[in-house]
Amino acid sequence: MSVAPQSVGRRERNKQEKLDRITAAALELFSQHGVDDVTTQQIADKADIGTGTLFLYAKTKAELLLLVQNSAYAEALVSGKKAAEGTPDVFQAVMAIVRPVVECNRKQIDNGRTYLREVVFGDPEEPHHRSALTLTVQTEEAIAEVLRRDPRVEAGHAAKLAHLVSAVMFISMAATINISASVEEILSEISDHVKAVLPAQ
Repeated sequence: MSVAPQSVGRRERNKQEKLDRITAAALELFSQHGVDDVTTQQIADKADIGTGTLFLYAKTKAELLLLVQNSAYAEALVSGKKAAEGTPDVFQAVMAIVRPVVECNRKQIDNGRTYLREVVFGDPEEPHHRSALTLTVQTEEAIAEVLRRDPRVEAGHAAKLAHLVSAVMFISMAATINISASVEEILSEISDHVKAVLPAQ
């Protein structure tokens, strides 16, 4: 009677183990060489699986990048939200959410910019792309929650302001003119724009 549940559990564990190996292999290779100079065959070899198996988890190299970056983005967002909770100043709390997201995206600049392009132009039906879009929504929700602390921000405007902050962050990270900019330079640019859209301090 208990054989089937154990079998399903083992199968799920095997799938998760393969996914973890794929994610780790893609992360290492993308970090070392950049997404453009890595092949799916190299990732499959590094993960010790066949390419056919690899494509069950991600159909393209772009999806593999989304898989890797989504994991890092999710960790960055958790870190930013935690930092914002302990920051009473609204502007500083917003920037506390933004900072780790920018740091995460700029670890490997070409990969980060390719990721942002995939978020905008990728297939929303693809699960890793859906996860990326979910993370952008969660980021806006976290920012909106911080903005609602400010009594000058009307309840209905917090989400709109958060969307503007998110858009500023996205453009600053993706813009070609900022390709050689440091994390601090990107954050300074975002900061200037965020100050412009938030109520005067």
